[in-house]
Amino acid sequence: MIGKIFVTSSGYDPQKGKHIKDPYLGPNPSMGACRPDIREQLQKGDHIFLISGKVPNLAQVVVGGFEIKEKIPAHEAYFRFPERRLKLLPDGQVTGNVIVTCEGEQHDLDHHNQFLRRINNYIVGTNPIALLTPEEVEEGRQQTLPMLEDIFMKKGNSIRKIVGRHRNLTERQIYQLRNYLNAVKHSVR
Repeated sequence: MIGKIFVTSSGYDPQKGKHIKDPYLGPNPSMGACRPDIREQLQKGDHIFLISGKVPNLAQVVVGGFEIKEKIPAHEAYFRFPERRLKLLPDGQVTGNVIVTCEGEQHDLDHHNQFLRRINNYIVGTNPIALLTPEEVEEGRQQTLPMLEDIFMKKGNSIRKIVGRHRNLTERQIYQLRNYLNAVKHSVR
């Protein structure tokens, strides 16, 4: 078992930024559009964790993660997860992580390149752990930087200095991250 932790694009934050649409960290987690490099490398039983993007005057937070249950093509995800198809939210932001149409073509709301590479390795997850409530996210913001310093045994005054854009995780680090997220969730109950 190995894992990856990555920082989503700048401006994406669970509370005070743009809507995080991929990976989906709720029940039946999934990752289907972003980071094809990470999706190619990881296999069943591996883990993925997400850090919020940089937002001015706001601490980043490890939002959550999950274990990989299986990898499927995007056209299969289209039929299995209709609720994850791309669509617009009332505020005009795009949500969803299934980037294909019923014919397997690129959805009109998907404006990224490398479409053919991105439709492989749609990840279906299991065992999600995520900071979902405003209280959990706020507590997570306070603890994320020191927790990452401890896990990676590296000092830094920013997420970028410790994790970069993404970083590999050992089995021990995966357990540490899951324990940290559980501790945050329990501390605000």
